[in-house]
Amino acid sequence: MGTFAVPEIDYTRYTNRQLAAVPLAVLAFALLVLLGGYVVYGTPVELGMDFAGGTELTIETTSSEAEIEAAFSEEPESVQSVQATENQYLVQFAPTDADVQSEAESNLEPVSGNDRVVQLSAETSASFGAAAQQTALLGLGAAFVGMSVIAFVLFRTFVPSIAIVISAFSDLVIPLAFMNVLGIPLSLGTVAGLLLIVGYSVDSDILLNNHILRRSGDFYESTHRAMRTGITMTVTSMAAMLVMAVAAWALGVELLLSIGLILTVGLAADLMNTYLLNLSLLRWYKFEGVAR
Repeated sequence: MGTFAVPEIDYTRYTNRQLAAVPLAVLAFALLVLLGGYVVYGTPVELGMDFAGGTELTIETTSSEAEIEAAFSEEPESVQSVQATENQYLVQFAPTDADVQSEAESNLEPVSGNDRVVQLSAETSASFGAAAQQTALLGLGAAFVGMSVIAFVLFRTFVPSIAIVISAFSDLVIPLAFMNVLGIPLSLGTVAGLLLIVGYSVDSDILLNNHILRRSGDFYESTHRAMRTGITMTVTSMAAMLVMAVAAWALGVELLLSIGLILTVGLAADLMNTYLLNLSLLRWYKFEGVAR
């Protein structure tokens, strides 16, 4: 399979601090966004129904979205059109004791000529959501710890291994901050996307470290050789995720749209972190570090 024509970057024009400055600044901003999310939501990222609990109704009605929101004693967290039918809505509620299904049947106009359709699509208790949240966090933590162990086992030196860990951490934090900015809630589906980012991150960082530390050739020659393969893989994956996101948007599949956007941002962050942050640490280790 062919590779993209990756231009040779003259890294000698930039100091290690200059290379690391941009990814570290982006990471700091992402952490501030997550801190703001914690202040607003009580968690770094807004929790979806999978983790916070709640009720989801599918409603067919001629009423407007504003009328739908006003039909309930507690305003739903979100109201959105669903796929092909303009009179069909998906309404999500935070955990509530109100009988939202009865309220929908009583207060909303049916589609002309048809009986009103109100279907309980999903319901998650707050306790079950909290348990799912804990399981998902343990899964993310285990994936990150496993990745860190693999890095240290493969390279057995601190700086190259910690470079992989820092890059992977930033690759996770930046998409989480992006989710906050776009209002994408954390759900089981988006957690799966974040786990994929961990895998992509490890792959590209280990590829770079392996070419520089274990293969013959000049540092910059090895860097460009790794970039030809790594950037080709990452850009190809980004293109696939963008296509998936566009198709999901056109078909109204919100979960796949969210996953596609998250993976695209995560892969873009991985390019930045691998070939700026990780590379700067490897160059310092090769030319200035005292430990080998």
